[in-house]
Amino acid sequence: MKVAVLGAGAIGAYVGAALHRAGADVHLVARGPHLAAMRQHGVHVLSPRGDFTAHAHATDDPAEVGPVDFVFLGLKAHSYAACGPLIEPLLHDSTAVVAAQNGIPWWYFHRHGGPYDGHRVESVDPHGTVSAVLAPERAIGCVVYAATELEGPGVVRHLEGTRFSVGEPDRSLSPRCRAFSEAMQAGGLKCPVEPDLRNDIWLKLLGNISFNPISALARATMRQMCRHGGTRRVIEIMMTETLAVAEALGCEVGVSIERRLAGAERVGDHRTSTLQDLERGKPLELDVLLAAVVELAQITGVEVPTLRTVHAISDLLASRSAA
Repeated sequence: MKVAVLGAGAIGAYVGAALHRAGADVHLVARGPHLAAMRQHGVHVLSPRGDFTAHAHATDDPAEVGPVDFVFLGLKAHSYAACGPLIEPLLHDSTAVVAAQNGIPWWYFHRHGGPYDGHRVESVDPHGTVSAVLAPERAIGCVVYAATELEGPGVVRHLEGTRFSVGEPDRSLSPRCRAFSEAMQAGGLKCPVEPDLRNDIWLKLLGNISFNPISALARATMRQMCRHGGTRRVIEIMMTETLAVAEALGCEVGVSIERRLAGAERVGDHRTSTLQDLERGKPLELDVLLAAVVELAQITGVEVPTLRTVHAISDLLASRSAA
């Protein structure tokens, strides 16, 4: 199996290292000091499950790699529309794109069925610019339940979780999903093939839609947000509104809000990816989290006043941090 990791940051490098350890032909696409370190020393993973180093090929030029069986997309969702020159050299007719993004994916209504089949979520895929680069037919959805950070160039700190749930937009248990799942499991990761990954998308989103923007606005860790009474209540309301939108679209999360909060608190003093991006002066990935759900609430007729309020304030923060 030949795999390219496009955007080999904390999650991408961790997945690439695990796949390389399992014997896959892995190519890490990155840039800057992180790329230089991976070229010289490999990817060093620090994990409570055991440290290891993987010496996979690393480059900033996908043309060096050529067509692959799978592209694991570790880029932030706001970079998708502009990634055409990077991903095109990696594609052949049957290349699958495993998109490890938070929030609502651009392919969400592709082969969805029902009244919204084929609907484009404008917040995620404005004017079809993402679909033009990443054909929905190539997409394998991926929901990440792992927390990682780049501790330094070439060094990934794995904090917790090893599950990467995958699934087809049409809900089939396809051979390509099974092949990717088996390779991930051989590398020591959990990778179940879900018959309807959209339920997992909403389960993960339940936390991201609330913790990520609040963490950036308050500069707070997971534990701090959960233990502050007022903030915890706001998060509960945001989760309740999110569940109402998910249910209107026929999805069942299957986990109570209290259980979701308890799980988040156990993560401890972890800084969300949005807070990390804010601290590093990077664009904030909020459209696929908040704006998309507000848009889906509009088309389904669900009232989400708290989500709208937090979106307005965090959108101002995002615009100022990008200035």
